[in-house]
Amino acid sequence: MKWQEIMPVLISIIIIILIAIIGRTSRFIAAITATMPINIALGMWIIYSSSGGDAKSVTEFSLGMLLAVFPSMGFLVAVWLASRAQVKIIPMLLLGYSVWAIGLVLIFGIRKLFGA
Repeated sequence: MKWQEIMPVLISIIIIILIAIIGRTSRFIAAITATMPINIALGMWIIYSSSGGDAKSVTEFSLGMLLAVFPSMGFLVAVWLASRAQVKIIPMLLLGYSVWAIGLVLIFGIRKLFGA
């Protein structure tokens, strides 16, 4: 494996560890750490490196991430509402992923409808 392939994985592991440590003192800062765009940057880095710096590949990937934000927001709204209703973690996550999957199906359907 090349260093360019290993580095994003190591950074991701470090971020997960930071979230666990920070989460003990501040849930809000842990949430900010969990949602910061580092994964976006890591994904772009991987696509950029694997495509030899092809701008079209990065552009397509960026559009995909932009569209994927909407189902992810649906996931977050669903788990937030479920947590407010004191739903246990497994049903809460199942609900969140269900909303996320429905959002993805809608995005795929809309893209197919418009030929994108």
